[in-house]
Amino acid sequence: MSGTLYLVATPIGNLGDLSPRAAETLENVDFIAAEDTRVSMKLMNHLGLKKPFVSYHQHNRAAAGPSILTRLLAGESCALVTDAGTPAVSDPGEDLVRLCAENGVPVVSIPGCCALISALAVSGLPTGRFTFEGFLSVNKKERREHLQSLLAEERTMIFYEAPHKLRVTLTDLYGVFGDRKIALCRELTKLHEEIFRTTLAQAVECYREKEPRGEYVLVVAGAEQIESAAV
Repeated sequence: MSGTLYLVATPIGNLGDLSPRAAETLENVDFIAAEDTRVSMKLMNHLGLKKPFVSYHQHNRAAAGPSILTRLLAGESCALVTDAGTPAVSDPGEDLVRLCAENGVPVVSIPGCCALISALAVSGLPTGRFTFEGFLSVNKKERREHLQSLLAEERTMIFYEAPHKLRVTLTDLYGVFGDRKIALCRELTKLHEEIFRTTLAQAVECYREKEPRGEYVLVVAGAEQIESAAV
């Protein structure tokens, strides 16, 4: 009988956000597959737990995935964790989940922190329907094509962005979408958490002078609905 892969959501900044069920799961599995074992070790030390680690990330997933699968098929249980947030969402963990699904290995989600949901909830923008677009490409042409494909998107749009790319991304968002509402959610759950609700034009202007710091979730208003012409 095979073991189980547990997708364990970890805190995105505040260690107090780890659920009791997540802590129990980390304690009971046979081993942990981590995006960065050094980061995950800090969490385990906080919990007072010791478990064997294996590395699983973007650059080794092709080899590490089958290796983890072999152990699962042999009956071991594994917790998959990222540095922060929910594994397998905009994350190479999706490949490991697919491997498990194809080979009959049970996968159980241990829910918890998710930066995109936290940002959407506090954005002040419509939350009923939204689309998660993750990180935009560093390639200028691909980035612009991605944004152009969203020009008529009426749902609220959510992007992740690193501080060193924020200015370029804001400029591109404004260039494609015009002056829409945006919420810039920075360092969520951390000491210097900041929610900046503004417009794209004002955000571009603000960050000409202000130095971007920390990880950002950008929540952008969708296109306004165009009323159908009366027949």
